[in-house]
Amino acid sequence: MPTYNIRGIDVDFPFEAYDCQLVYMEKVIQSLQERSNALLESPTGTGKTLCLLCATLAWRKSLGVFSTGPNVKMSQITGEKSGVPLSQSATKDLPTIIYASRTHSQIRQVIKELKRSSYRPKMVVLGSREQLCINEEVSLLRGRTQTKACHFLCRRTKETKDKKRHCAHYSRGSGYLKNNPHLGDEPIDIEDLVNTGRKLGPCPYYLSRELHKVVDILFAPYNYLIDHGYRKSLQIDWKNSILIFDEAHNLESICADAASFDLPSWLLTACTSEAKNCIDLSMKRREESTDKSQNPDDFAILRALLLKLEKRISEVPIESKELGYTKPGPYIYELLAELNITQDTVPKLIKILEDATVLMEEENQNKANRSVCRLESISDMFNLIFRDTDNNHAKSYRVHVQEVEAAAIDGLKGKASRTLSWWCFHPGIAMEEFAKMNVGSIILTSGTLSPLDSFAQELKLEFPVRLENPHVITPNQIWAGVVPAGPSGFSFNSSYRNRDSLEYKRDLGNAIVNFARIVPDGLLVFFPSYYILDQCIACWKNTSHANSTTIWERISKHKKPVVEPRQSSLFLLSIEDYMAKLKDTSASGAVFFAVCRGKVSEGLDFADHAGRAVVITGLPFATRNDPKVRLKREYLDQQAYSQRQVCKLEVLTGEDWYNQQALRAVNQAVGRVIRHRHDYGAIIFCDERFAQPNRQSQISLWIQPHIKCYSKFGDVIFSLTRFFRDGGARGPTKLKLLQTEKWDAISTSNSVLDEQTNEAPFDHKPYSVGSSTSVHGTSGKIYELKTEQPPEKLYLDKFLPPTTAVSQDSLVKSSSSLLKAGRDKLSSLLGEVLPANRSSLTSFQVHKMPKLVQHCCVKTRGSYNREMLSF
Repeated sequence: MPTYNIRGIDVDFPFEAYDCQLVYMEKVIQSLQERSNALLESPTGTGKTLCLLCATLAWRKSLGVFSTGPNVKMSQITGEKSGVPLSQSATKDLPTIIYASRTHSQIRQVIKELKRSSYRPKMVVLGSREQLCINEEVSLLRGRTQTKACHFLCRRTKETKDKKRHCAHYSRGSGYLKNNPHLGDEPIDIEDLVNTGRKLGPCPYYLSRELHKVVDILFAPYNYLIDHGYRKSLQIDWKNSILIFDEAHNLESICADAASFDLPSWLLTACTSEAKNCIDLSMKRREESTDKSQNPDDFAILRALLLKLEKRISEVPIESKELGYTKPGPYIYELLAELNITQDTVPKLIKILEDATVLMEEENQNKANRSVCRLESISDMFNLIFRDTDNNHAKSYRVHVQEVEAAAIDGLKGKASRTLSWWCFHPGIAMEEFAKMNVGSIILTSGTLSPLDSFAQELKLEFPVRLENPHVITPNQIWAGVVPAGPSGFSFNSSYRNRDSLEYKRDLGNAIVNFARIVPDGLLVFFPSYYILDQCIACWKNTSHANSTTIWERISKHKKPVVEPRQSSLFLLSIEDYMAKLKDTSASGAVFFAVCRGKVSEGLDFADHAGRAVVITGLPFATRNDPKVRLKREYLDQQAYSQRQVCKLEVLTGEDWYNQQALRAVNQAVGRVIRHRHDYGAIIFCDERFAQPNRQSQISLWIQPHIKCYSKFGDVIFSLTRFFRDGGARGPTKLKLLQTEKWDAISTSNSVLDEQTNEAPFDHKPYSVGSSTSVHGTSGKIYELKTEQPPEKLYLDKFLPPTTAVSQDSLVKSSSSLLKAGRDKLSSLLGEVLPANRSSLTSFQVHKMPKLVQHCCVKTRGSYNREMLSF
């Protein structure tokens, strides 16, 4: 295993690192050594996660040994005899690393990367009861109902020995840790903890909760750090700790949403009803038993307050349904003070809400259909509003009341429904709390953070260490182009003024027919919104040519279509449908029609044949008149004006934020297509606005050098055809075929697989034998590579057909140069690639044309328009 000396730290890496990986690890170590924050962007497929783990753990190891093996005393886990607090690690005063990602599935991938490294810190993954609970009854529940049921059984376990009403798994946890102090010395995932619990009895949830107190590195979802309540429950010494947020491209919106709330009328009505149920239940208990722990008068007060709040919200004067009613953030305290809800009285109110929630959950335990207790959301709301005694955070908020027509599911269909919102427009509030706790470094990383300046300004943190990494792919593995117009010459522009035009939707459909015919295997098409997606597909299904074949039917002839559903519950089925259609041999692949900011654009891996090209059909701007968007822009403009008066510096304005949010969503969608070192694909921007320099400057830095703006649609078709014709010789399709046919005949003891892709590499550099080799990084620095023994290499050149790299400039040639090539040569280059609207070519055959400059004829209004396709 190679060892690299980076800024004086020896970093063990599982394989020979690419230059961009060395630079990335250097930035990580710089951030840790200087106790500074870092913004690090590195494209998917560059080994970002493994680099982050190896660099961070190498730095941590340089400070002192990990808390594994003989270094951990049993008393530190069990809390016995030594008197050492559980929160104190085996190696005193060494920082804890907290590694956060968005979802448990992403954390699972991080654990796999940790297993591939040589580092073995003591670790644990924190998960919710939904992932970890193994109690037969409680594991069937979800959300707050599950949490309350768990608390109830654990409390009964301590108080009684009744086997029917206690959790045996909870009681076995402490004994298991006492006898197994080495738990966490090897990388374990949530599934490993669950299997341990099912085989040996201890509760996986409480095992992780105890183990997290003594680990070197802790893995958890974002909300465990961002949510004040979750964070408070963790027993971590935050001073000097290292916080890593992976997949952090949506972090600012996650932080803002976590600090905001919406209180719709239907929810307030449901809470009022639950308060009435609590009155009845508490009175019933008093009559049927001696249980007087719950006072009906408290629940009567709660119900009265909720009714007054509902009435107060209904009295807010709303002059315009579009604008609603808006006040500065501190107004929330004025509104609640009218109901006698203040900093002094709210603790009593929250206690009543907690008692009511427990009472409702205990009652639900006896019902077949357990319902979620809504009252806890009111408790969360008050905790959020009154979390600070000085209420200074309210300056970053806006109070908004909006009136909409209630939906049928709310039980108020046809009636006016109001929603009270308290929106946070300063996502850095959560990050500022970490700074107050004196953490060492905060590292934010993702494949798509650009533009970095606005990201940093949103979080209101200093990020001295920044990086926008290039990709590890070569130029002939990517095609990126701006397509300003379609086959008929109609401009591609998805703006409000243009998107409903029949000509726009028809030409976009014809362009996608072309792409579906040229692009092999999987094609991803992203729309700015569900509205535009629905409008275009409806148009394509109803627009036909002379032979009565619709655009949708012509797309389906080449690729089986799948459309991203609006309902989250149907999303997994759509993914399964897409993968099944990719394997269908009756077509040349599948096309997935999706939406920017949708689930398809977030975190899914469309590697190799699953995503050979991505089409961006427009800029996904948020709706300007959406109240939250409008108020966010106003807030940023006010902040920018006040800051300019003080420091005269360039600051983020509402318009800047509005534009950058759209481009960041584009970058995220584009990131689906090239997923590893040997992948290849095309990025097709079907909107003329992407040709503007200010738009391109906000595209991820690694893509920018490859973007070419085309003036004619025919040039796009020719260039794409050449790209994919040559692509089969360089991508994993041929590699996988080769491995299937040849691999059994080759001794794997004489080969080394690229551990980033599990495929044999093309371009390994030879290791040095018994000496150090200098590796020059892209930043101009020299890294020392130490190897103990030279592993054997397998070169695949003799098994692969020779290929010639084709530069982007040579992909599109002028028509004059092709005129000299002859008709036969042009036919061999293009194969059957014809314009998308070939069905209208009724008066003549393209292959009979005497000239090499072919024409695409579009029948419009009874006449033929001729759009020259220059090859």
